[in-house]
Amino acid sequence: MEIDAAAIHLPPMARFAIVMFLILATPYAARRLRIPAVVGYILVGILIGPHVLSVLPGNSKVADFFAELGKLLLMFFVGLEIDMQQFREHRHKSLVFGLATFALPMAAGVAVGLVFGYPMLSSILIGSLLASHTLIAYPLVMQAGLARHLPVTVTVGATILTDTLSLLVLAVCVTTHKAGFMSPMALGVQLAELALFIFIMVIVLGRTGRWLFARFGRTDEASFALMLGIVGVGAALAEALQLEGILGAFLAGIAVNEAVRDTPAKERIEFLGNAFFIPCFFIVTGFLIDLKVFAATLSTQAALVVAIVAGLMAAKWIAAELVGRAWKFSANDRGLMGSLTFPQVAATLATAIVGYEALNAAGQRLIDERMLNAVLVLVIVTSVVGPILTARYLRKVAKP
Repeated sequence: MEIDAAAIHLPPMARFAIVMFLILATPYAARRLRIPAVVGYILVGILIGPHVLSVLPGNSKVADFFAELGKLLLMFFVGLEIDMQQFREHRHKSLVFGLATFALPMAAGVAVGLVFGYPMLSSILIGSLLASHTLIAYPLVMQAGLARHLPVTVTVGATILTDTLSLLVLAVCVTTHKAGFMSPMALGVQLAELALFIFIMVIVLGRTGRWLFARFGRTDEASFALMLGIVGVGAALAEALQLEGILGAFLAGIAVNEAVRDTPAKERIEFLGNAFFIPCFFIVTGFLIDLKVFAATLSTQAALVVAIVAGLMAAKWIAAELVGRAWKFSANDRGLMGSLTFPQVAATLATAIVGYEALNAAGQRLIDERMLNAVLVLVIVTSVVGPILTARYLRKVAKP
């Protein structure tokens, strides 16, 4: 208790200094421990959060703002990193694989949710959590010189579809949870709003963004400000339509993808986001984890955790096998596709946090704490297993 009391009364700049040193040290410690940096940041959040040392309070407005901006930048970068040229070249195969690697995990997640007593709406959101994926192992592919290898290109293109559909499912689920089940007419109106929103973000904002970059983005500083402004506009437009800001940020990334690719300003905003704001998001996520509840979830809800992890990996693997065999890809290529789609980090974690924080009129959460803990285990397991398997299959694919 003495440690907690001392930590709570630390001056603001002392807290800031502690957080900055931890952000500095976490990637090095994570590499030594052979765990992903995202897991290290979450562990730091648990340590300095309100449930352990209370270096930062759980209701800090400044920390919440940094975390919110980090979450938006995380999804903006997901859209920004998608290679639209590769997607256009192989869009038919990417769409087919995208539908398969979305639908099968979605069905698995819904089934798991229903079996473990969650209502249908929560089960659908659980399915959407499993349906997306994060290409955290893509740098390994680039190092191996296989970025333009057809199975890799198809998998990268499929990411557009899986992440977009997952975020659309999130938008419908959160709105329904807060306002109640809608009539067919109201549901049709919301879907029409979603379609209009996607059109505005990708087409209108995309063209406007390209014009703004051509007219005002001649300096790195101006381009940097424009990108941050576009992230804010995308999130604000989404929230104006009672959608989630992360959907707007993701579509904003797709909208300006080609206008800013390979520019110094893009590198600068990625540096700032990856060095500070995105770690803040993961650290604040750690604030939500009560170690006692987390341990209880692992011990009393082991079947739920196993079902979530196994359901995800089996569904992603089957999708890669079915589509890969249809196109006569080798066993190693199919394994590479499956392993690239295992990691559940960016969209999955951001969606889980939104679902956990969504309250209906009765104060009930869309997903509860035990499911949030199960998702965190999923993030840890898949972000470790996925890159390991990817490295293994890359060696086999490159060997001939």
